[in-house]
Amino acid sequence: MRRLFRRKSSREVAKDRLKILLISDRVSCSPEMMEMIKQDIARVISKYMKIDTDHMEIQIGKTGAGGGRGMKSPMLYANIPIVDLHK
Repeated sequence: MRRLFRRKSSREVAKDRLKILLISDRVSCSPEMMEMIKQDIARVISKYMKIDTDHMEIQIGKTGAGGGRGMKSPMLYANIPIVDLHK
């Protein structure tokens, strides 16, 4: 449980920022927008269960299924560690 309340090292923060930058560049979504999406998702899910927001990952990628024309559609992936199911 101590891990939940520790601060991220500067290395971890830089790594997270780089991930967000690379992902946002691939799908033309700004890092600021990605962070707002992450915060909104965390806020909503936190109403129903306790989550570990420090280790939460949000990514936007592209999938091959895009309406039958061979186009790729954007897809949101979320990895959200659940600490407790009962708030």
